[in-house]
Order: sequence, then C-alpha cells, then structure tokens
Amino acid sequence: MIAILKKEFNSFFSSPIAYLVIGVFLLINGLFLWIFKDNFNILNAGFADLNPFFYLAPWVFLFLIPAITMKSFADEYSNGTIELLKTKPISNWQIVLGKFFAALLLVIIAILPTLTYVYTVYQLGSSVGNLDIGATIGSYIGLLFLAATYTAIGLFTSTLSKNQIVAFILGVLITFLLFYGFDAISVSLDNNYVIKKLGINEHFKSISRGVIDTRDIIYFLSITFFFLFITKTRLENE
Repeated sequence: MIAILKKEFNSFFSSPIAYLVIGVFLLINGLFLWIFKDNFNILNAGFADLNPFFYLAPWVFLFLIPAITMKSFADEYSNGTIELLKTKPISNWQIVLGKFFAALLLVIIAILPTLTYVYTVYQLGSSVGNLDIGATIGSYIGLLFLAATYTAIGLFTSTLSKNQIVAFILGVLITFLLFYGFDAISVSLDNNYVIKKLGINEHFKSISRGVIDTRDIIYFLSITFFFLFITKTRLENE
C-alpha cells in the first residue's frame, strides 16, 4: 500500500494537479473570506468567527476533490495499466487504500495553510483570543472526515468510466446529492429530521459545533468505507 501511496502522491506533484488544487482552494477561500465584500467576509462580520470558511470549504471541495480523484482509476483503465497493477503482489484493498490516502494527503496539505486563518482571527478579536477554539477544532475534524468521504466517492466514480471528465462529473453529482440532496428533500417534507440525518451536511454541522458525537463519526466512517468497498468490488470485477 505504501508503494502505491508514494507513486500516486508523487504523480500529483509531478503534474500541475497538486499545485492547482492547493492554489485554487486557497485562492477561492482567500478572496471570499478576506477580499470580496460579501456575506463570507470575515473582516466585515463584526465578530471573531471562522464559520464562513467552514461553510464555504465543503462546497469548494465538492469540485476540487473529484478533480483530484478523477484520474485515479480512469487513467489506469484508459492506458491499460490496470492489468499490470493487478499482477503486482498487492491486494485490491492495498491498491484502493494507497490511492485513497494519497489523494486525502493532498487535501490535508491544502487545508494546512488555512490554520493561518485561525491565528489571524484569534489576534483580530476585540480582545485577543476571543475565538471559540473548541468549535474551531471540531470544524477542522469535521472537514477532515468530510474530505475523506468526498475522496472515497471520487475514487469510486473514477472506476465507472475510462473518461476522466465523466468520472469528475459523476463524482461532483454523487457528492452534491449526499451533501445537499437530503437537506433539500427534508425541506420539501416539512424538515423531516430522519431524512436530514441521512445527509453529509447535517453530520458535518453537528461536529462543527465542537461536540464530537460518536454517531457522526460512525456515519462518516461508514459512508467512506462503503464507497471504498464498492471501489474494491469494481476493481475485482473488471
């Protein structure tokens, strides 16, 4: 698995993908949070709060993570290297997990520079340190779980087509449906709580409040495992 992880991770940085993903993520967040005069602007909020970032980041990742994962298996299928990969003395699980952790590591690297936002808001409070650290830590933990789920979904959709663009579109679509679709359905059903709890967004918001509920963790781990499992199954059946 480590060999696959290193190979995939190095391939990201040997092409513009890694630099584009990190750059675009930081640029979009930087513009909306600090430059544009909109509802996301932290400086115009009037209080020390990072909620705009944690609201915006899942939507940015909804497009960026499928862009990272779209070539994971689609590229192997289109180049015919998947058969060579499967002849190596590694299991299908090791192949899937190697690619999964390589993509997730890239996402984590993109998130790390945003810790400067925490320091900045911490210093900008009307009294230095006037920031809900617990909620901030919870939000970052939630963002990591969210990224892991998005990555697993993107890996699965990359097995559905040899075309990377098709894999990207399917990844965005499934991720969007799981993140926002259940919220939209619950609203049309008079805010049905059960339907809402099936969606990613509700569990992300729950963790972001700073309370780490085991039900939310189990939810994210279950969804991530499910998509990794069906990715492995697709790999076996090819």
